[in-house]
Amino acid sequence: MFSGGGATSGGGSSMLLMLVALFVIMYFLMIRPQRKEQKQLQEMLGAMEVGDAVMTSSGFYGIIIDISEDDVIVEFGNNKNCRIPMRKEAITKVEKPGQATAPAAEKSAPKKKRFLGAAKEDAAAAKETAEEAVKDATGEKKE
Repeated sequence: MFSGGGATSGGGSSMLLMLVALFVIMYFLMIRPQRKEQKQLQEMLGAMEVGDAVMTSSGFYGIIIDISEDDVIVEFGNNKNCRIPMRKEAITKVEKPGQATAPAAEKSAPKKKRFLGAAKEDAAAAKETAEEAVKDATGEKKE
């Protein structure tokens, strides 16, 4: 009564079509965006220059002081002795010295620079405030 040959071949081609469709969906949702992100990362790492402010994958901010083929030497903070060699792949963000900040940051009331610029300004302001507090406490005249 039932013809087994026709039903089996139709089900097999349907299953194959479903697998192909699943692969196409996975490609567009997973593989393609990952490749695009890798390409952008490689372009960013290729455009790095000495003097650029960077953020590492561990969240540290620093300035590039030397670049080799696979490695970079990054200086952290104001201490000239804190220079650490690391792989280029450990860099997650790069900011050129003259690069403009985001438009939203420009519109905010206190204008802050990103990366090291803001940290250096904050440290200098804190130092001045601390020096003034010491002068006030010791009774020295203000200049």
